[in-house]
Amino acid sequence: MRPKPNIGSLPVYKPGKPIEEVRREFGLADVIKLASNENPFGCSPKAKEAIAREFDHLHLYPDGASVELANALSERLGVGPDWLVFGAGSDEVVALIARAFFVRGDETVMAFPTFPQYRHNAEVEGAVVREVPLRDGKHDLPAMLACVGARTKVVWVCNPNNPTGTIVTRDELESFLRRVPDDVLVVLDEAYCEYNTSDDYPDGIELLKRYGNLVVLRTFSKIYGLAALRIGYGVGRPEVIRLIQQVREPFNTSRVAQAAAKAALEDESFVSESRARNAEGIRQLTAAFDRMGLAYYPAYGNFVMVDVGRSAGEVFERLLRRGIIVRHDPTWRLPTKLRVTVGSREQNEAFLSALSAVLAEVPEQAPHGTAVWAE
Repeated sequence: MRPKPNIGSLPVYKPGKPIEEVRREFGLADVIKLASNENPFGCSPKAKEAIAREFDHLHLYPDGASVELANALSERLGVGPDWLVFGAGSDEVVALIARAFFVRGDETVMAFPTFPQYRHNAEVEGAVVREVPLRDGKHDLPAMLACVGARTKVVWVCNPNNPTGTIVTRDELESFLRRVPDDVLVVLDEAYCEYNTSDDYPDGIELLKRYGNLVVLRTFSKIYGLAALRIGYGVGRPEVIRLIQQVREPFNTSRVAQAAAKAALEDESFVSESRARNAEGIRQLTAAFDRMGLAYYPAYGNFVMVDVGRSAGEVFERLLRRGIIVRHDPTWRLPTKLRVTVGSREQNEAFLSALSAVLAEVPEQAPHGTAVWAE
């Protein structure tokens, strides 16, 4: 067996612990998962109805071009269907972009820490990754621009950033885009954009009208609540999308996912309610963190990164034993920080109660305060 020499050391992606695994491991009946940034309020009833209607068609291949979904989405976004490419989650579109653009020795620029699949897929294709540390939890766009060189093919911007939840503003992003060479692709990952309530947040679709080297990624996994069905999409100029389509596998999204996504688009009230309840949940969590004296990054998605001021790994494990799953990843190199998905009010209350108890058990390791920190 002779695999690619560059994949031998690649890590396997580790998602948040499944509820079933925690139940078995600790003998718990009730477990709350606040680890994977899923919508705690489920998905639209219209999406469920669309899923049920597909049960009699499971023997049929899906539409490889996702025509009905593409038409509905293009009308919503104000772009042509040929501006769209669909994937099994937006992370598949990340993989397709890497497949379409990178050859061995190409370079790519991204923040650190950020969504790990940018790096993973670039390295699968043999690209050299240039990582730029976050500044105050945000993308340092001037420093990223300084890393763009003659061999740079793609720059990745995750907005809001996963795992920190921060954003780059409209002015910051436009200043950056004006300076990026036209032959360098900028991938703007907006997986959490529908949760935004800030006037400073840039609209990637609007920016596409002015920047031909931009691709915007979005997903139905987050606010639309269709994570199990795996469907997301990229938006870009037709000449760019065509290149990505050329490396896409046929039938890469299912009939069920396409039908559910189309129905979900039609239920604006569900999205609006989810956004409002998420904003309420952020206020609930951050107010409690203030009372506990814990620092946190400003949250623009459906999760908050909080500094627990002690070993986050230890806090994570002790929360697990209490039936609360949050996210801690040593590869972030943020040893005292946890990422917590915003849950329902009741889920948030259960997490905060468990966190308070755990903080009393685990000794502090580093100073922390009530203000949002600067690293």
